[in-house]
Amino acid sequence: EIIVVVAYGKIIPPRILALPPVGCINVHASLLPKYRGAAPIQWALINGERKTGITTMMMDEGLDTGGILLQEELAIENEDNALTLSKKLADLGSTLLVQTLNSLYAQTLQPVPQKGEATFAPPLKKESGMIDWKRSAEEIHNLVRGTYPWPGAFFFLKDEKVTVLSTAVADEENGHLPGRIAEIRNREVLVSAGTGLLSVIELRPQGKQSMDAASFARGRRLQKGSLLEA
Repeated sequence: EIIVVVAYGKIIPPRILALPPVGCINVHASLLPKYRGAAPIQWALINGERKTGITTMMMDEGLDTGGILLQEELAIENEDNALTLSKKLADLGSTLLVQTLNSLYAQTLQPVPQKGEATFAPPLKKESGMIDWKRSAEEIHNLVRGTYPWPGAFFFLKDEKVTVLSTAVADEENGHLPGRIAEIRNREVLVSAGTGLLSVIELRPQGKQSMDAASFARGRRLQKGSLLEA
């Protein structure tokens, strides 16, 4: 009677869409029409959004273009990354899906056309996580959040790929060139960005276990002024 699609990365062909009498519905992890596509959770974080949500919608032949059934917002917390936010949205999505199904069968719910400007969330690639130290500290921090756990935000140090797992935007003033270490203290390394300082807290060298950033810096004999790039 009905087909439900969740996190399916391909376009459903018209002959399948036409099969169920009630129709095909999709549970999408954004507030459509924002972030249509395969990676809405990741791009919401990368772009520094403060809220996202779940949309249930009737499927058509387009990419997340069908009529909206139900929507519910969810605040994005400062500590959220793509993994934690995915779990929150999965819980919200399952609840909203049940409400949608019940309302459809009670014939109390009708799809509403999407309104507003559409934005897109294309699939991430391995190279999507490459850190550009010329970006602002906040932008790099959001990249780390949005690409965790895959593909991961990373930089190269003497041909060694280093994946950054956890960061924060530091309050201190930035007086250094982008990519240079401003300070090493306790477990963190403060790195100069295009604007502001980024506190690198945890990272994982290629082929090794994760560690705090200060231990990594000391092990590589890095010091204040060292440049974090190949």
